[in-house]
Amino acid sequence: MDRRDLLRAAAALPLLRAALPDKAFAQAYPVRNITMIVPFPAGGQADLAARPVAMALERILGKPVIVDNRAGGGGGSVGNAAAARAEPDGYTLLMTLSSLAVLPEADRLFDRPVAYEVSQFMPIARVLADPTLLAVPASAPWKTAQDFVEDAKRRPGQITYGSSGPYGTLHVAMEMFASSADIKLLHVPFRGAGPALTALLSGTVQAIAAAPGTLKPQVDDGKLRVLGNCGAQRIASFPDVPTFQELGYKDVEMYIWAGLFAPSALPAPVASRLREAMAQVMTSPDVLRSFEASGSLAAYQDAPAFSQFVATDSARLIAAVKKIGRVE
Repeated sequence: MDRRDLLRAAAALPLLRAALPDKAFAQAYPVRNITMIVPFPAGGQADLAARPVAMALERILGKPVIVDNRAGGGGGSVGNAAAARAEPDGYTLLMTLSSLAVLPEADRLFDRPVAYEVSQFMPIARVLADPTLLAVPASAPWKTAQDFVEDAKRRPGQITYGSSGPYGTLHVAMEMFASSADIKLLHVPFRGAGPALTALLSGTVQAIAAAPGTLKPQVDDGKLRVLGNCGAQRIASFPDVPTFQELGYKDVEMYIWAGLFAPSALPAPVASRLREAMAQVMTSPDVLRSFEASGSLAAYQDAPAFSQFVATDSARLIAAVKKIGRVE
């Protein structure tokens, strides 16, 4: 097919969609490339989830699945909003993080126009669900979380930490810990976890809260040290790292999950096709090995369970954001 034929075929797709009932359209799906928006730069948890999933979806669906790192805004808001506005035809998907529900509340908190609403999305499948971990350079003087807290109390507002953006998952996790420990830290926002991690490694900031998969290669290389785990239980990739709840910070519990979404008006047969494909993806040995190698174990949930999980987790995160209040 030459370029003109390809353009004519693309132009005919909306007419095909209008002419066919949902079931017939879904049976033809997909007939062209699929874009998977990742609202963060490469190197963060959403990107680590998206790339092996996209490769596996290509094999199953028979069409290229292109990862589009569309970073911008605080904590992924630009990419999330772009996916919310996309045509609900299954050709634009979103691999995003737990900050999805937090960002609209942050907009309301600051009396800003709300970029999107969670109701504009249909959950397809949860992919990963890890606790956030507090990490510092291996050269830092803090050997334990208690060392970190004691130093922060001596020097309020002087220890810097990086995040993926205001009210993103990493920001909320650190502020939750700071509030529980009664310390004040200096927040330095970046455009994603990848740039924040780069800043930590270069010495631009002194701490970060991030997912195990983001941190593990740097810890294994002796560049970073992990001081605490925001989850309720220790994890296999960092079995010696205590939870903050073990350390006495009982209200610190924060997870960084990654999940696949589509615009909410997606036809049910297309949604079913994507759910079936994701069920295959999440049993793929290549995908599971990729996650395990990065330090994150697969945490698959199909749409009904994932929808309930999002609602429950989002309510807890929104409450945390309201407690944090307006911070820059």
